[in-house]
Amino acid sequence: MSLVDDTPQNRAALVSQGAPGDFIQLLKPRVMSLVVFTALVGMVVAPGSIHPVLAAASLLAIAVGAGASGALNMWYDADVDALMHRTVGRPIPAGRVAPGEALAFGLILSVLSVMVLGIVANWLAAGLLAFTIFFYAVVYTMWLKRWTPQNIVIGGAAGAFPPVIGWAAVTGSISIEPLILFLIIFAWTPPHFWALAILKTDDYARAGIPMMPVVAGADETRRQIFIYTLILAPIGIAPWLMGFAGRLYAGASILGGLMMLACAIDILRHREGPAARKSAGRMFAFSIVYLFVLFAVLLVERAVLARFM
Repeated sequence: MSLVDDTPQNRAALVSQGAPGDFIQLLKPRVMSLVVFTALVGMVVAPGSIHPVLAAASLLAIAVGAGASGALNMWYDADVDALMHRTVGRPIPAGRVAPGEALAFGLILSVLSVMVLGIVANWLAAGLLAFTIFFYAVVYTMWLKRWTPQNIVIGGAAGAFPPVIGWAAVTGSISIEPLILFLIIFAWTPPHFWALAILKTDDYARAGIPMMPVVAGADETRRQIFIYTLILAPIGIAPWLMGFAGRLYAGASILGGLMMLACAIDILRHREGPAARKSAGRMFAFSIVYLFVLFAVLLVERAVLARFM
């Protein structure tokens, strides 16, 4: 008699019901693309050089690490995701991936990504990646997100680390320049996510997540969006003021900062009805463009224009 239950039902239970696309969705590909892009800019802006193969392997490790933290986030948040229209279709609440599968998937990728980055780049970069995964999965997801309306402010640090990791992968050190890039993303996060939170207030309230509009109301959220945008605009210019960005970046950051302020003022002015939703949507959409342009110009100036100047 076999001691192992080899029935078709048991074999079926051991095989994941998730499709490859479900596991890719667990990695939060859109977030991964931002992580890869900002980490690449950190690597390109950093002094010194790294072999292209090692650079590609480092970026892949950083991307996988970001995806792993996304999988751990979806594993822990499956209960609240099931209550929100925006997230109810994710693989776990939709029943396509078992929670244990997502947890194992996230943990295995976390360890692999950190080990690979340590081997192909250095252990400072690997340590920063490990801390970023821990910060997003544990500090933000398991603690801040369900405890305080400042969840996005503090938790935003996790999304701000990739350029620092990219810089460390090339130089083996950290200096003021990558910390400025960190501050840009850190200050950008509240206006960006609170604009979305205004649009999704009912979703967050249904799930019991203490986002700023749920706890303090939409008007207070609009006021804080304006304050953080006032902080963000000069920080965005800092790379040029500190000499590691050129005139093209100066123009883009000044113009972009002014347009971000215009969006923030528009949010303050329109507090009710379709106009209020439109202004929040405009801030959310333009904030993505703003961050992309700043980092893209840094990349162009360093990788392309520097060859001809």
